[in-house]
Amino acid sequence: MSDSTVKKISIKIKNRHGDELNTDLRFTESQEKQPLVILCHGFKGFKDWGCFPYMMDKLAEENYFCVSFNYSYNGTGEREEEQSDFTRLDLFAKNTFTRELDDLGSVIDHFFENKNSSDYGYDTNNVTLIGHSRGGGIAILKTAEDKRVTKLIALSTVNNFDRYSDALKSKWKEAGFFEVMNSRTNQMMRMDYTLMEDIENNPDRLDIQKAITKISVPVLFIHGEQDITVDYSNAEDLYSRRIEVYPELKDSTILSLIKNTGHTFGAVHPFAGTTDALENVIKLISGFLKN
Repeated sequence: MSDSTVKKISIKIKNRHGDELNTDLRFTESQEKQPLVILCHGFKGFKDWGCFPYMMDKLAEENYFCVSFNYSYNGTGEREEEQSDFTRLDLFAKNTFTRELDDLGSVIDHFFENKNSSDYGYDTNNVTLIGHSRGGGIAILKTAEDKRVTKLIALSTVNNFDRYSDALKSKWKEAGFFEVMNSRTNQMMRMDYTLMEDIENNPDRLDIQKAITKISVPVLFIHGEQDITVDYSNAEDLYSRRIEVYPELKDSTILSLIKNTGHTFGAVHPFAGTTDALENVIKLISGFLKN
């Protein structure tokens, strides 16, 4: 038996560098342990972006213990009222892929370390990572290196972190930084060249295409066919690489391409309501989690 009313509790989880990760828990009261579902946001994203709270509420209603968090250097503020605003562009500039991987590892560690003392009834034998866009790549890499993860869902995922031309990287290296415009906030967001050095210094750990071939747990890829931010060929590539290595896992590897929708399945920020495509995504995730 469970009470279908979703409770939301905000906590802070310390990462290995001593930074605090702003984290939201969504769950219903239940006498049974609930599968643990952890959401990883993408580039220029955050835990409260657009449809993420709605999606996590919907999954929590179905008796999943849902966790969403902000990466330590995603650029949003510490205070509750700043956690959807890019008030720390100094940190955004210094962010790296390995830092995001380590942040995710700290979140997983927290729930395993507190599974017996926690007041919450989550199941550490049933852990799903959901990653969107760049967060999809992070979720893939973490699943490959952390055997505690039992299912993986990649939404609009990238298949490679090095998505920049040689000419741009040359200018980036010379200047020491590169700036991108946030079209929603009109902020210029600086990225230091340490982001590229991270790829150069950690080629194996950050190789998404190699990582997908090391994963034997069930995987669900969902991608919009009209995604102009990350083309759906990224998901097709990862799906094909996994099936080539593990043909016997074809039944537990799902690729769902959704027609007439893009990178965020029609959702915007601030959230302006659900869409048919988003409801389809939630339905696909729910079905995958149950099987």
